[in-house]
Parts: sequence; C-alpha cells; structure tokens
Amino acid sequence: MAVSRRPSLNREQKRDLDIEISFLTGLTRRDPGYVEALQILGDDYTRRGKFEEGLQVDLRLAQLRPDDPLAHYNLACSYALTDRHDAAFAELNLALDKGYREFGWLAKDPDLAGFRKHPLYRRLRARIRALRVEIR
Repeated sequence: MAVSRRPSLNREQKRDLDIEISFLTGLTRRDPGYVEALQILGDDYTRRGKFEEGLQVDLRLAQLRPDDPLAHYNLACSYALTDRHDAAFAELNLALDKGYREFGWLAKDPDLAGFRKHPLYRRLRARIRALRVEIR
C-alpha cells in the first residue's frame, strides 16, 4: 500500500477525525446522496490513512457527480493511494476531459506522489502539455 506524505496526526487529532468520520458516516447512511458530507468524509478518511474507505467514498461521489472533474480527480487520488495506477491514470484523463485544469496542484499533490513515479504519469504530462498549448 502507498504511504501518504501527509503530516502525522497526534492522538487528539486522530480522535477528532474518528469522531467526525463516525458522525459523517451516520449522515451519509441516512442520506446517501449528501454530496457535501461525502466530500468531507472522503477527505477525512484520507487524512486518517484509511485509503480503502476513502476510495469507496470517492467511487460514490463519482457516481453521484459524473460530470464533476474534481470528483474524478479525487477518485484518481484514491486509486493512486491504493497503488491502482492504471485506474488513477484513467480517472485523471477523465477529469481532464471534464475540465480539470489545476495542473500546478496535480504536479505536487502528495496523494499522487506514487503515481508520479509511474510511467503512465509521463503520458499524462504529455497530454497536459498539449492542453496548455494556445492556438492563435
């Protein structure tokens, strides 16, 4: 499994995240379409190092918001954190198709650190360079 480069959490921060995760899990069980709660829950799982759980949340968000580039970007991050590089590549391409353009963040996002070492990242960079070309 990939290791996130996020800063370590102290005991109190872990406890607070666990409480928030529990609360948000209850909310999303009662309302499975509560996108804002799912977004926070997915981030909390990732911050807590629970990448498989975060992946499940991001899969739900991508289903609920199929045209949202950020939903696909976050799903790509979850795939990268769980060493599913082919799936991360596919989702990043879909995010680009849907309009994702935060290229600077993509290049430094700690969730994608492992993916950036994968040969597929070079192909993604080539596509991004092509998208940035201005035709006059």
